[in-house]
Amino acid sequence: MIKTTVRALAAAALALLPLTTTVPAHAAETLNLHDAIEALPQAAESRDGYERTKFKHWIDADHDGCNTRAEVLLAEAITPPTVGPDCKLNGGTWLSYYDDQVIDGPSGLDIDHMVPLAEAWDSGASQWTAARRQAYANDLGAERSLVAVTAKTNRQKADQDPAEWMPPATDARCTYLSDWVSTKLRWSLTVDRRERDALRQLAASCENTNVEYDRV
Repeated sequence: MIKTTVRALAAAALALLPLTTTVPAHAAETLNLHDAIEALPQAAESRDGYERTKFKHWIDADHDGCNTRAEVLLAEAITPPTVGPDCKLNGGTWLSYYDDQVIDGPSGLDIDHMVPLAEAWDSGASQWTAARRQAYANDLGAERSLVAVTAKTNRQKADQDPAEWMPPATDARCTYLSDWVSTKLRWSLTVDRRERDALRQLAASCENTNVEYDRV
């Protein structure tokens, strides 16, 4: 999916937010999906202390009147919507790749965090600063950290990892695995043993799938 100028500008503005992290800047990397799964650090998960409000999201990072949700919708539209006052979007069409559905108008869409906020918390975000969690929740710097999908599939997925939920569209599954793993590598998030075992099994039919990521 092509990243549009508006999304790139919003991502640049988000990058200016203060981040406290021990992870140094890295050049973009590409791995075969199988190697990328093995590169994920493994640790037990814990949801102790999780609250969704600890991830401030849908901010207007570049102060253009459009928040993160709107930026993703504008970037991923097949047919662009009209943009009214206060970035109110009307019309437009989108492809929800989870279920291969074309959606008319933005109201039928949710913006899905590829790795859900609760899963990110379980996988290391509990140790982050509030600023880093905000940056994660509004990540426009990677095209698949946030995706526009049908509200139905987003709510079916909820906070489940690939051991528990996969997209209903069969053709979407290798892409989904790549997007999931790239997001975890990008943010240095961990997997537990059950998740890694599921990723290995699910990736068996994805021989020609690569994972591209840029650590933050």
